[in-house]
Amino acid sequence: MPRPDSRPDSRPDIRLIAVDMDGTLLSPEGEVPAALWGLLERLHARGIAFAPASGRQLATLQAMFAAVPVPLDYIAENGAFVVKGDVEVSSDAMDPEVVADVVRRVRAAVAAGELRTGVVVCGKRSAYIEDPDPDFRIEVDKYYRALSVVDDLTATGDQILKVALYDFDGGETRTAPRFADLTATHQVVVSGEHWVDIMNAGVDKGVALRALQRGLGVTAAQTAAFGDYLNDVEMLRAAQWSYAMADAHPDVVAVARHRAPSNAEAGVIQVIEQLIA
Repeated sequence: MPRPDSRPDSRPDIRLIAVDMDGTLLSPEGEVPAALWGLLERLHARGIAFAPASGRQLATLQAMFAAVPVPLDYIAENGAFVVKGDVEVSSDAMDPEVVADVVRRVRAAVAAGELRTGVVVCGKRSAYIEDPDPDFRIEVDKYYRALSVVDDLTATGDQILKVALYDFDGGETRTAPRFADLTATHQVVVSGEHWVDIMNAGVDKGVALRALQRGLGVTAAQTAAFGDYLNDVEMLRAAQWSYAMADAHPDVVAVARHRAPSNAEAGVIQVIEQLIA
């Protein structure tokens, strides 16, 4: 059962901290809390690995933490790409035919006026879009630093890790149900109010976190994880010290063992300070 507080009974032997970004670590304005920078150096000095875990691409995450003077680990693309320092731990590329099918289905639904949804095809080298719509581009630029505009998303020539769909009217109720037929073979994950991510079966932040644990020689009992939305559920299950943010989705709250203050209160920073005090 989830506990109502964020303070552990005693100081655990934490060796790895995995943290979702939007709605969790980042402020409501999308900023990294200033207090994190010094904290990361303290964690490194104590042998505690820190891993941003996000639906964002690796290039974006690395750019966000470029000023950090210590090595970090990354769980990118909702777990489809895991890096330990500069070394790839795991990746999982999609079948190009499945990618093409998703792209064509969205194109047809948009053309018929049934959806207002943009497509981002997320490759190892770059993310790709066709749609030049300025409102869509604003949303895409938040998450994809390495981004190319192409004529045809079905012919990027890249290894595709994920297809991200941005529904202006709400991904959980409109876009996600249209791809329910893929859930037998793929992950169809609601990763935010407007975003739906499609990845290979068995790809999620939990699988990624376990791969990183193996790479670091760390157990679930030595792992803390923080999240707020549905794409964080499996990651929280992979960590004994699991925290749902104060305003997390109810399904996340149901899984987490603990609660953390909201991202507006820099809740992740507060809890980590308690865990290592």
